[in-house]
Amino acid sequence: RGGTPDGSWLGSTAWRASRAPFSSRWFDGIAPGTICAMSEESTEITIIAEPLEQLPVPEPEAATWREKGIVFLVMALVLLADHLSKLYVESSLPLNTTWAPFPEWESLFRVTHVSNTGAAFGLFQSGNLILSIVAVVVSIVIILYNQRLPAHLYWYRLALGLQLGGALGNLLSRIRVGHVTDFLDFGPVPVFNVADMSIVTGTILLGFLMLIDQPEKASEAGSSDSDESSIDDERQGESAEDQNLLLNE
Repeated sequence: RGGTPDGSWLGSTAWRASRAPFSSRWFDGIAPGTICAMSEESTEITIIAEPLEQLPVPEPEAATWREKGIVFLVMALVLLADHLSKLYVESSLPLNTTWAPFPEWESLFRVTHVSNTGAAFGLFQSGNLILSIVAVVVSIVIILYNQRLPAHLYWYRLALGLQLGGALGNLLSRIRVGHVTDFLDFGPVPVFNVADMSIVTGTILLGFLMLIDQPEKASEAGSSDSDESSIDDERQGESAEDQNLLLNE
């Protein structure tokens, strides 16, 4: 191995043994990992092999506008279903009244028209202004994240579209009537609406996708580390062989 001017060592560097003192200036301009040889008669360094160049990391494929549009298509469908269902309940069922479309299953499901100034499932009541601001911020974050998301992540975009449609659906209700109209009543579960259901479904789907992606990323990282370790072992083996050849000359 040879020393560098700053006192560090050049990795995988070999030379012939010599009684002449080594000077760090002899190694100026030689990259770490270079295999070298030095004769006994002179102080000239012969480069045997250059270090391997690190392969560039490929950039992720950018999503097309059609792929980015998946989020907005899902958002539009959720907005339409949410808005029409709320209008129907508001126009056909008085506030705080219940209708059982299936009397034999009334204990499990019924339509109950209630107003909600809080979040999904009636949480955080009287928070219209704060929740409206949160909805705007969340919507902007989702739109920006969709622009940066790589190609072929269709399930991720479906989850984002569900969350965006739900957030804007309830925001539209707050702007239109000053509260959110809830009507889906499943027994002990707090009354909710299509937008709430869309937000929860999108959040669960996104969490599930991120969870199953973690083992894949860990596996890829482990494979990369294994490949790098194998390359280092090969370099060390080649360096040892070159040293032995030089010492046997």
